[in-house]
Amino acid sequence: MIATAAANPLTTLERRALQTLTTPGGGLLIVAADQRNGMKAAIPDAPAGADAITREELAAVKADLVRHLANHAPAILLDPEVALPGVVDDGVIGRGTALVVGLDASGFETDDGLRYTRFVPGVTPRTVRELGGGVAKMLYYTRPDRQDRDSRVFAEMQALIEECEAEGLLLIVELLTYRLDDESEEDYTSAFPALVAEGAALAVAAGAKILKLQYPGSAEACAAVTAAAQGVPWAVLSAGVDHETFVSQVSVAVAHGAAGAMAGRSLWKDSLSYDPARRKELLTARALPRLQELAGAVDGRV
Repeated sequence: MIATAAANPLTTLERRALQTLTTPGGGLLIVAADQRNGMKAAIPDAPAGADAITREELAAVKADLVRHLANHAPAILLDPEVALPGVVDDGVIGRGTALVVGLDASGFETDDGLRYTRFVPGVTPRTVRELGGGVAKMLYYTRPDRQDRDSRVFAEMQALIEECEAEGLLLIVELLTYRLDDESEEDYTSAFPALVAEGAALAVAAGAKILKLQYPGSAEACAAVTAAAQGVPWAVLSAGVDHETFVSQVSVAVAHGAAGAMAGRSLWKDSLSYDPARRKELLTARALPRLQELAGAVDGRV
């Protein structure tokens, strides 16, 4: 079960929204399908190549991913540019599957060597409601060794958290840390576990109430993230690793305080096809069993 006592207590509306994201066993489980260019690249048999896939064709792929996979999960994370409002208006998303709407645009901008995400143009917490969503998600790149409570990223997180709370909308704060241009791979690898934990602490200080984080690398590091989160639920993102690796990571993380998982490519990256019949076959026979196994890991049964 997800802890209810936290540094940033949930409102009644937020508590109800969080409940819609959980398995019957109480673990957090969301299928992530808000990728745009990344999802195009996972369609290997497009006749003219991934770059030529149209918005309408990608929307059809996303609809099938919802239809054959995500409707078997507590929740689905989708983008407001391609998938929505189509999957709602066309009745694709099941009545028992909660909708999380991503606010972040593809890519990032840089300023003084640091990365910053942008909002999808015109998309706000109110837009999430209008698209049928009950939860929002926003991605932030963080380097907490160079960013503190006086930083731009802290101010941006805090402002959006407050805006979502005013809208009665639960916000999932996703954090990605990254290697700096002047940093060696060895130095970054050494610093990585602490960067994940310190990023969580920074987001909690900004008011975050639920976190989506990279796997910090070990049981000890997961325990450190849990301590840094101060009772705020955190879920592991799959970051493109293979399914078996991700299930193992989630099992370790859950055993050391994580609330669950938000899985994208580890579930479906090799189960997409340009052909609808083949797509249904792959999603049903390959991706769906993975989702079921991941649910076991989220609930501590794997």
